[in-house]
Amino acid sequence: MSSHQNPEGSTRIVAGQSTKPQNSAAKRKRALGIGIAAGLVALIAGGAAVASNLNRSPEAQPAAAAAAGTPAAELKLGYFGNVTHAAALVGVKEGFIAKSLGDTKLSTQVFNAGPAAIEALNAGAIDATYIGPNPAINSFVKSKGESVSIIAGAAAGGAQLVVKPEIAAAADLKGKTLSTPQLGGTQDVALRAWLASQGYKTGTDGSGDVAINPTENAQTLKLFQDGKLDGAWLPEPWASRLVLQAGAKVLVDEKDLWDGSLTGKPGEFPTTILIVSKKFAADHPDTVKALLKGHAESVAWL
Repeated sequence: MSSHQNPEGSTRIVAGQSTKPQNSAAKRKRALGIGIAAGLVALIAGGAAVASNLNRSPEAQPAAAAAAGTPAAELKLGYFGNVTHAAALVGVKEGFIAKSLGDTKLSTQVFNAGPAAIEALNAGAIDATYIGPNPAINSFVKSKGESVSIIAGAAAGGAQLVVKPEIAAAADLKGKTLSTPQLGGTQDVALRAWLASQGYKTGTDGSGDVAINPTENAQTLKLFQDGKLDGAWLPEPWASRLVLQAGAKVLVDEKDLWDGSLTGKPGEFPTTILIVSKKFAADHPDTVKALLKGHAESVAWL
């Protein structure tokens, strides 16, 4: 597993080799990819509006600052303890974000998955967060575009379905129990969409042809080691940890399901983005600009 910086300023996560699924990636692409693409277009449009406010001409900045407020006393930032959130991990540990914020205090909160982070953002417990695209899109749609804006990309790739060694193909998954980090999260949606493309039905309560029990990543490793799970669709480093520490094997590497028709680059798909509360961005544009600077320095370090 390794990471590479993309020209766009996000990080591409590269994991191990995979056994490709036998059924169509095209179905999976239609089920998930088009939804992600459409949602991201709307979110990015909102982010573009934020960016335009952050990059006003010098002549317009004094009036804009007076109208938009002052730098925040504190920025509350969320992220996950995953390799796909390397920009956040590095930005916090190496001090890039705190330094860019200047007099604004940086407070952080670590989440297991996106739905919990979105809930915290919408409740005002955090102001910005690194997150997967699906929870961000869901929040954007439910709020009719009023909740969040994307301000940067952070990572592409780095998610896999890892399973017990005896599971050789999608056909072997009937009656099995799989896990994802959280119901409604990016990997949860990806797994359900892929299973649907293989002809399986799943329920949010664990019912269906394949049971899906959303579980925190660390618990997933233990449950798999104890034989209580047959597999999991996980971000890195957890997918690799199940392989290395629990004897799992890769059944599906999500990069194999993306042919480039939606992203422009075969094998690349959005894993992590940086979003901000629209209200916070409107009230404290200079603070958001400083956060972006720290994020860019973190990605450059990677």
